[in-house]
Amino acid sequence: MAHRTFPPELMQTQRDWNRTYEALARRPRQTAALRRRLRELSGRLAAHPYWNTRAGRSPAAKVELRLQVRSQEEAESS
Repeated sequence: MAHRTFPPELMQTQRDWNRTYEALARRPRQTAALRRRLRELSGRLAAHPYWNTRAGRSPAAKVELRLQVRSQEEAESS
C-alpha cells in the first residue's frame, strides 16, 4: 500500500470519529448524543473533497486513512 498524505482536517475528523466510537463502546447507555456525533462525523468523512481527487478515489485510500490515524494514536499513547 502506497503511503498517502491526507489533509490535516480529514485526519482530525477520522481521529474524532475513532474517539466517539470508542466512547460509545464504553457507554452502552446514554448513547443518543454519541450516536448523533458519530453520524455527523461519518457524513463529514464521506463528503470530504479529498475523495474526489485522483489519490482519494481508490477504496484503499479510506483504509489507509484509518490505519494512519490508528498508528498515530498508538504512537501518541506510548
